[in-house]
Amino acid sequence: MTNLLSNLRCDRNRTGTTLVVFFIVSLFFYRCSVPPADLNEIDLDAIDEQVMVLEASVKAVQFEMTMESGETGKIMPRSISENGELVLVQPGDWTSGFYPGMLWYMYELTGYDSWRDIALEYTEKLENQMYNASNHDVGFRMFCSYGNALRVTGDSSYIPILVQSAKTLISRYNGKVGCIRSWDFNTDVWQYPVIIDNMMNLELLFWATEQTGDPIYREIALRHANTTLENHFRPDYSSFHVVDYDTISGEVRGKYTHQGFSPGSVWARGQSWGLYGYTMSYRFTRDPAYLEVAEGIARYLLNHPNLPKDRIPYWDYDAPRLRREPRDASAAAIMASALYELSDYTDDGEYFRERADWIMESLSSGEYRSPDGENFGFLLDHSTGGLPQNSEIDVPLIYGDYYYLEALLRRMGKL
Repeated sequence: MTNLLSNLRCDRNRTGTTLVVFFIVSLFFYRCSVPPADLNEIDLDAIDEQVMVLEASVKAVQFEMTMESGETGKIMPRSISENGELVLVQPGDWTSGFYPGMLWYMYELTGYDSWRDIALEYTEKLENQMYNASNHDVGFRMFCSYGNALRVTGDSSYIPILVQSAKTLISRYNGKVGCIRSWDFNTDVWQYPVIIDNMMNLELLFWATEQTGDPIYREIALRHANTTLENHFRPDYSSFHVVDYDTISGEVRGKYTHQGFSPGSVWARGQSWGLYGYTMSYRFTRDPAYLEVAEGIARYLLNHPNLPKDRIPYWDYDAPRLRREPRDASAAAIMASALYELSDYTDDGEYFRERADWIMESLSSGEYRSPDGENFGFLLDHSTGGLPQNSEIDVPLIYGDYYYLEALLRRMGKL
C-alpha cells in the first residue's frame, strides 16, 4: 500500500490528489472478504491495487469538475487525452457500460465486497440508458453493466431494465434489410450502415428470449447474424467494417471502413468483434455455421503474417508501415476472451486456449501493462480507438481493461 501511494500520480491539483489518497486508504480498510486461494498464478493483488487507483482517479476528476464548473454528467472513465488528462464520459457514451462491468469482474476475481458496492453504484447510474435508442450500443451499455449485475447477484429487479433495453435495441431493426442499424451519422454516405461491432449486442437479444420466452428477440438476433455472415465476410474469414444497405430493396449499397486503414483492409478490433460475436452466438444457438466462422476467423488472425510475435496486433493488419504502426491491446484482449470461450466448443480447444494464454502473457507483462499506480489506474496501455479520426491513439481504453479481466475470469474457469 505504501508503494501504491508513493507511485500515485495526479497532475491536476492538490485537492484532487488528497481525494485520491483518501479514497484509496478508505477502500483499503473497507476490505471485507478473503480473496480466493487459487489465483492461478495471476497477480490479483497488483490488479486490485491498480483498479483502486482508477476508481480513486475517477472520483478525484469528478470532484474537480464539480468544483470548477459544476459539471456532474461525466461519470465513467474511457481513456487518457492527448494532454495527459483522464477522460470521463456521460452515461450515453457507447463505452459507459464497461467500467461498471469491470467492477463486477473485480468483485468476482477478488471476492472483496467493496468492489460489489462500487459496481452497484456505477451500474445504477445507467438505468435510464435502457431507453437510449440513438445507436446500437445499448447492448454494450446495458449488458456489460446490468447484465453482469444480474449474473453475479441474481437480483431480479434488473430483469425489467434489461428486457426494456432489448426492446430499445430491436427498435432499430429493419426487416427488409435483416439487420439492426448501427449508426445514424454520415447520412450523405450511408443509407443504412451496419458494422461488424454490432454482433456484440446480440447477446442481449438472445438473453431476452431465454428470459421472457418471447421469440422476437432471438429471431432478430439470428436474422442479423445470418445477414452479417452473408455480407460482411470475405472468403478468407476477414471482415469488412461497414456494410451499407438500401432500406427499400434490402440490397447491399457498398462496403466501407470507418476506423480501419481502407475498405478492403483488416481492421484489428473489428476482426476481434466478429470472432467474439459468432462464438457467443454459437453459445446460444449451437448453429454449426457460427462455430465454423468463429474457428475460421480465429485461425485467420492467429496465422496472419502481419501478426507480431507477441500476438498483440497492429491497429490494422494491413496498415502500411507495420513496425511503426501503433498496436491495439484492446483488440488482443477481446480476441483472448473469445478464444477462451471458443476453446470450450471445438475439438481444437487446446490449440485455441494455448494461443489465448500467449496473448494474455503478453498483455500481463512488459510494455502492455501499465506501471503500478500510473496511467490513472488503467490496466492496459497501447490501444488504438480510431486512427483515421486521430482519436485515442496508443492510449489506455476502458474496454481493453474490461475484456482483459473477462479473459482472466475465463482462464480461471470462473465465467
